[in-house]
Amino acid sequence: MPIRWRLTLFNTLAIGLILLAVGLGLFFLLRGLLLSALRQTVAERARAAAAEIREVDDEDEAIDGEDIEDLTLDGAFILVRDGEGDVIFQTVNLASSPENDPLWRRALEEGRAVSGTAALSAEAPDHVVAVPVSAPRNPARVVEAGMSLEPVEQALAAFRTALLIGLAAGLVISAAGSYLLARLALAPVDAVVRAAEEMGSTDLSGRLPVANPQDEIGRLAATINALLARTEAAFGRQREALGRQRRFAADASHELRTPLTSIAGYARMLERWALKDPDAAREGAAAIRREAERMQHLVEELLALARGDEGRPLELGRADLAEVAEESAAAARAAAGDRVSVVWEPPEGPVEAVFDRERVRQALAALLDNAVRYTPEGGRVSVRALRRDGKAAVRVEDTGPGIPEEQLGMIFERFYRVDGTRSRRLGGAGLGLSIARQIAEAHGGAIEVRSVPGEGSSFTLLLPQEGPRKL
Repeated sequence: MPIRWRLTLFNTLAIGLILLAVGLGLFFLLRGLLLSALRQTVAERARAAAAEIREVDDEDEAIDGEDIEDLTLDGAFILVRDGEGDVIFQTVNLASSPENDPLWRRALEEGRAVSGTAALSAEAPDHVVAVPVSAPRNPARVVEAGMSLEPVEQALAAFRTALLIGLAAGLVISAAGSYLLARLALAPVDAVVRAAEEMGSTDLSGRLPVANPQDEIGRLAATINALLARTEAAFGRQREALGRQRRFAADASHELRTPLTSIAGYARMLERWALKDPDAAREGAAAIRREAERMQHLVEELLALARGDEGRPLELGRADLAEVAEESAAAARAAAGDRVSVVWEPPEGPVEAVFDRERVRQALAALLDNAVRYTPEGGRVSVRALRRDGKAAVRVEDTGPGIPEEQLGMIFERFYRVDGTRSRRLGGAGLGLSIARQIAEAHGGAIEVRSVPGEGSSFTLLLPQEGPRKL
């Protein structure tokens, strides 16, 4: 059963039960009030008539019917019996046989007023009150007053009919109102369902309508929209990752193909004729060694990136970042020789932080190798450690050609080169900066770059002083 029908049924039943309870309460309240008023009236008439009878002291004195008749103006009737139950006075002709009315006998026997139901008038049943009287010189012994219950029954019957009609009308109105209310309340759900059905299996750009962001359905739709946004972003990142992976594989294949082709060519040369020529053999062997070293360096960089992608755990420890930077600068100075000047600018004191010493050394080596490679002969590369914004940092500045502003956002992409021909001639594979950024991010840090074309570039490695944040 649809939810709207279940809500309609539930609301209708709930309202129906409430109306029924209220109606029954009103019915019994009205019944009690009417019967109480009738009984009180009959009792008052009986006591008043008894008082009138007690004033008749002579056996031959007649009962004043006018005074008693005044007591019956509101529909009551009165009769007077002697000690045997025979009627000696009555306001109307009643079925007053002693056998039809046991109340007078109880009143005489118990010596007190008694009440009950009897069939005395033509509109029986009647509510009757019997009051004993004591008049030594008067034959009257019991005065009875009564009123028919038929007017009360008629009023209750009319009220019951009106109550049933009102209950039926209330159920119809509540059912219609509940259905409309459920329909209005669930209209946003229908809109959400239609919007969800219109979405394709791979189209996550659509969003569910949010009619009222403050109610439960609106919050649900907003939550689903947020989930769709996160899922869309995740799929986008996955597509980007797959694209990068394909480009990575293609670029790696291309980078490996060049030295392999060179090695294969020199090997064929040696196999065919160069072994007979010592100079050509030495040249071929040297070329094979250079290309093999190039391949080894490329493979090591690829392995470093793969380990970083796998999330290889860091071997963290507190150390002086300035000391590691100085060691890296010395290694870069030895590799650069006299072509480029690598200058270490020591800080005023230790720059301590929590980091993986070997991984950070690898990142600094990549930054320094990139700076030395792109700095022209006679240029300068400066290295210094510092503290900045609560972080430990190492800044590498060069006097190279700089990087165009439109390419700054791409230099950390794998295999990307600002000048592909020149960098390939210099032996770079375009992986050093990617490795450095991966290591920095693994530590919870980052690498900032600033560059002015024609003046040089500055790369800053930033590391949290207390190490990566624990999740």
